[in-house]
Amino acid sequence: MPADLRGCPTGSDVPAARAAAEQALWRMMSFYDVPLADLDAAAAHDPGWALPHVMKAGFLASLTEPAVLAEATAALATARTLTRDAPAREQRHLDAVQQVLDGRWQAACRTWDELLLEHPTDALALQWAHLWDFYRGDSPQLRQRPARALPAWAEGDPLRPLVMGLYAFGLEENNLYAQAEDAAREALALDPRGPWAVHAVAHVMEMQGRHEEGGVWLRQHQAAWAEGNGFACHLWWHKALFRLEALDTAGVLRLIDTHLSGAALQITLNRVDAASMLWRLHLLGEDVSALAAAVADGWDTAEAACGYYAFNDVHHVLALLAAGRVAAAEAWTARCATRALDAEDARRSNHPMSREVGLPLMRALIAHARGAHDEAAAALYAVRGTAQRFGGSHAQRDLIDLSLLAAAARGSRRDIGRALINERRLAKPVTPLTRHWIEQMGTSELAYS
Repeated sequence: MPADLRGCPTGSDVPAARAAAEQALWRMMSFYDVPLADLDAAAAHDPGWALPHVMKAGFLASLTEPAVLAEATAALATARTLTRDAPAREQRHLDAVQQVLDGRWQAACRTWDELLLEHPTDALALQWAHLWDFYRGDSPQLRQRPARALPAWAEGDPLRPLVMGLYAFGLEENNLYAQAEDAAREALALDPRGPWAVHAVAHVMEMQGRHEEGGVWLRQHQAAWAEGNGFACHLWWHKALFRLEALDTAGVLRLIDTHLSGAALQITLNRVDAASMLWRLHLLGEDVSALAAAVADGWDTAEAACGYYAFNDVHHVLALLAAGRVAAAEAWTARCATRALDAEDARRSNHPMSREVGLPLMRALIAHARGAHDEAAAALYAVRGTAQRFGGSHAQRDLIDLSLLAAAARGSRRDIGRALINERRLAKPVTPLTRHWIEQMGTSELAYS
């Protein structure tokens, strides 16, 4: 049976088709341009090969865009007509992508994990499982899954540095900061075009309060990630995050104007970054209503999008609230609640995400916007311990703590605010942003110097 460059069984014996699929795989892992043209080329070179169609469906699904699910479903239907003679590995990939399209993300990750036990160099399984581990907030698997596979990878494999980048990010999300930074730097020494590795170090520096060093780090690698890379918007968000930690709000606004607004916001994942940053500025008292309104206006509000993924739903609410559209945020939350209570949706991974984290969080944010700060503080404090279940990174979910600090400062729950500041100051040095919240809480600065 034919095999790919890593010895994994494949359903095509046409070299040109396999080469095009390999290029598409590299694009999916490195985020340099979208892989669709390469996948179309692979299918054209070998019309009987199912895998390019499966890869297309999985790539589209990975965008978390309900608007492209019909196209993904059609691609998978085409693949299904071609699987009669496909190797078991490729049929299992089809099964996993179907589980994703059905909303059963945890089941899909189990399918990919079974594949990786047999084929630890299956880069497609590693890439997709990592993405949906991230979307599901499964931090242990972000580290463990690449760790189980990496020793089987050949030193000279061109994709190995990208797998090391996945591993580095998993280490960081499990608070293993020194190991994460070492793994990421090693990956970049092998291949500087590895945005996951750049991203992992940025996260380490964010979590350790190294905001000045973080800005320098991203600038040093900017030539590799800033142009033609799907990770660029998110890394600009990280650059803005470092400036925000220094309370350089003017610098943050410049980055938003140039890299986190308008045409730069191509998909919902980009809008999530923009909404997140605008909300942080809003909490600091900046008037970002016009910018937030533009982000909210670009959101997909179709019925299929509402309640599709709780993490995205919350960020839509953030954009609406920062724009001053409280009634619209309440209406969106109500629509999400209706879907979360739908028995037909109960098997979807997003069902418990919405009920346990998304909806309580949206309601707490709305309470804050309505001026019910003590109610908001109590609700935010209650949800923060389980917030990992709706995905994202530690840095992204920090907006929950920042919202809680704002609610505590503007209401009477200074006890919660002081407790969070204690947490924050023991986790990393007191930055200008943390000092701002110390002052807002009315706590002695000397106690937190």
